[in-house]
Amino acid sequence: MKILAIGDIIGNPGRQTIQRLLPQIRQDYLRDMVMADGENVAGGFGLTSNTAKELFNAGVDVLTSGNHIWAQKEILPYLDSDMPILRPLNYPPGVIGRGYVLHKKVLVVNLIGRTFIGNFDCPFRAMDKLLSELKDRPKIIVVDFHAEATSEKVAMGYYLDGRVSAVVGTHIHIGTIDASILSNGTAYVTDIGMTGPIHSVIGDDIEDVLKRFLTGIPNRLSVAKGRCSLNAVLFNVDETSGRAGSIQRICREGE
Repeated sequence: MKILAIGDIIGNPGRQTIQRLLPQIRQDYLRDMVMADGENVAGGFGLTSNTAKELFNAGVDVLTSGNHIWAQKEILPYLDSDMPILRPLNYPPGVIGRGYVLHKKVLVVNLIGRTFIGNFDCPFRAMDKLLSELKDRPKIIVVDFHAEATSEKVAMGYYLDGRVSAVVGTHIHIGTIDASILSNGTAYVTDIGMTGPIHSVIGDDIEDVLKRFLTGIPNRLSVAKGRCSLNAVLFNVDETSGRAGSIQRICREGE
C-alpha cells in the first residue's frame, strides 16, 4: 500500500496548491491513501468545515491536526461527525473529537508532543494504551506526531519502531532530511515540512514576523503570498506485515 502524508497546509495559498498539484501527484504515484495536517488551513490558523471540504474534494482522505485545531470554533461539531478529521489522541478524556480513524484498512493516529508546545497527557503512554486496547487492529498504522522538539519526535519514532508502520512529524513547517526506515520496519521522518508560500517565515508574511522579532511586541501575522511548494512523504507498506519498505520525499512547486 502506498500512503502519502502531506505537511501542514498553510491558509488559502496552501489549499490552492493542494487543489492544483495533488491530482497529478495521485496519478504519478498511484497512492492508496492521502493524509494531511490541516490545523493551519483557515487563514493560517485553525480549520473550518468549508476549508476541510475543499481538501477532501481535492483528494485528501484524512485530516490530522494539533494545538491550533480549536482556533476556529465552527469546526468543533464536525470533530464528532463522519468527517475524517482528527484532533490529538492525548488530550484529556472527555474532550470533543477523536484521535484516530480507520480508513481503507489503515489506522491513522494523531498525537501531540509536550516539549515547548503545551501541557497534554503523555503521548507515549496514550499510544501504548491505544495499541493495547484496540481489538482486531489493522496491520497498517500511521502516526502523525505533531510536536515542537525534534528530540521528542525522534524518541517517539524509536519508541514505536516495529509497532506501527510509520511515524511522521508535523508542526515545525521545516522539512527534515532524515526520512528513513528504522531497524524494525517503521518509516520515519522528523518533520514533513509545510505546503504553503516559499518566501515566508514558516508560512507567515516575512515583514510581519520581522516586526515581532525586532520589537518584541505581539502583532497580527498574515499568511504570506507568492509561489508555493507542496511537501510530503510517500511510503510503501506491506499489507501483510505492516512493515514499511521505503520512504521518499515528494516536493513540488506550484504557482
